[in-house]
Amino acid sequence: MEIASGPFTSCSKEQQKLFQDWFNFADSDGDGRVTGNDATKLFGMSDLSKPQLKQVWALADSKRQGFLGINEFTTAMQLISLAQEGEELNSDLLNLKTAAGVSPPTMKDLDALLASANGSSPNSSGSLTESPPQTNGSKPDTNGTTPLRPIPLNIPLRPIPSIKMFSSRSSRKKLQVAVQPSLTAVTSVIDGLKRLYNAKLKPLEVTYRFNDFVSPVLTDSDFDAKPMIMLLGQYSTGKTTFIKHLLKCSYPGAHIGPEPTTDRFIVVTSGPDERSIPGNTVAVHADMPFTGLSTFGGAFLSKFECSQMPHPLLEHFSFVDTPGVLSGEKQRTQRSYDFTGVISWFAAKCDLILLLFDPHKLDISDEFKRVISSLRGHDDKIRVVLNKADQVDTQQLMRVYGALMWSLGKVLNTPEVVRVYIGSFNDKPVKEDTDYMGKDLFEKEQDDLLEDLIDIPKKACDRKINEFVKRARDAKIHAYIISHLKKEMPALMGKSKAQKRLVANLETVFAEVQREFHLPVGDFPSVDHFREVLMRYSIEDFEKLKPKMIHGVDEMLGYDIPDLLKSLRNPYD
Repeated sequence: MEIASGPFTSCSKEQQKLFQDWFNFADSDGDGRVTGNDATKLFGMSDLSKPQLKQVWALADSKRQGFLGINEFTTAMQLISLAQEGEELNSDLLNLKTAAGVSPPTMKDLDALLASANGSSPNSSGSLTESPPQTNGSKPDTNGTTPLRPIPLNIPLRPIPSIKMFSSRSSRKKLQVAVQPSLTAVTSVIDGLKRLYNAKLKPLEVTYRFNDFVSPVLTDSDFDAKPMIMLLGQYSTGKTTFIKHLLKCSYPGAHIGPEPTTDRFIVVTSGPDERSIPGNTVAVHADMPFTGLSTFGGAFLSKFECSQMPHPLLEHFSFVDTPGVLSGEKQRTQRSYDFTGVISWFAAKCDLILLLFDPHKLDISDEFKRVISSLRGHDDKIRVVLNKADQVDTQQLMRVYGALMWSLGKVLNTPEVVRVYIGSFNDKPVKEDTDYMGKDLFEKEQDDLLEDLIDIPKKACDRKINEFVKRARDAKIHAYIISHLKKEMPALMGKSKAQKRLVANLETVFAEVQREFHLPVGDFPSVDHFREVLMRYSIEDFEKLKPKMIHGVDEMLGYDIPDLLKSLRNPYD
């Protein structure tokens, strides 16, 4: 799978310097981002039509972040150049033309604006000449030439915000308004989600201990993290080989064999050099989204590591290689940490979950069944890969596929059919038997899977919004449950007896909360898991229902997030 590291790296050094200068000029805030408002001013100099510029922004901001970085900005400039040549814009055209080189676009009056901003003026050859400082009554210099004078240009200046003095009576009110979470200065969707989370959702989670029951409190690194792909399966189903096949090379910590070789969770991500970082170090690294794994203890962290290496594919997403799920007698040996809990934690963070199966290992063990059950609520992320399919002939493959679908139907417990990719994801060529008709099938299936993977970076922002909204709904339901339990506790006597009764009849509590607040039944947490965590606490210590917090989350879901997406959508819509 080929994913370029960015159009910026494919440009010549002269074009890189030119586009960087244009980018710096357009970046009004100096934060390394060109927003929609910045882009409309600059893109308008191309004399392209509004529909063309709308297509340029849509292709450049493919991740729907609401801003352009230097790579996306370079893509936009190349698209503008192609549009000026009369080409019909699309991503395939850009990939085709970039290899041969795309000349910079023609931007009307941009050279003059850059010259004025840099204190220079364009000379007759089009290059910029530094203007010396002028003095009153300037005279020709010794060689008889006259110093360059600034040419008056009709240049639109950026408005400077005015400072208004207000009375002491209104100062308190204005200060209160200033501390409210404002989305006017937000330059990306992710920044807006960070502000909304810290201002409205996080207080609700902390008040009702959502982090202890469901998910740890989010940090900035959770929002900024690259997309992740997690691979699950029994041992020797080809999980590590699958990652090596996509990377076309090995990675630190990779070990392949017929026995259960991968005995730890390995996150394969990009880095300046090849190295393995131990789990305890990763868990305290503020720039990595794995601080929440500390809750699983040292026994797990000793079985966790991060494998870093420079690779263009890893610039777009990371892989999570997991230990092989045990079967038969081996699964009776208990792991020293909560294996299904760790899988559930990663499932909430990942953008795609691949379940790998071997044609000769279609049985779903008890541990594998528990693992798949822990993926509840993330069904849209699950894809199934029937790997090593070239080890059976066409007739056997048909029977294996039917048996796999039958087994999955019993475990996933959904009426919908899960997407299954068939292939052999390794570096060995598919066997060329005259009676074997699976090669074309494997190539088409592999292409479909790779297209699914390529779309992950483009959908990462939408996925974060989806997970954020899902988390907000879960936090609201959790707050309703906790406050209901608190309300059912007696004021003085019999608190211990009442807690035992509530914990034992937790199904009834869930049903009462669902009826009282008209909540969807499918959004409620697992009763068994909730009961297990609840037994560690005294219900008397919980908080009563705080309608103001609930209203803040409802306001965020109903108004703030839609307004955020509207303000950072395509500026030419």
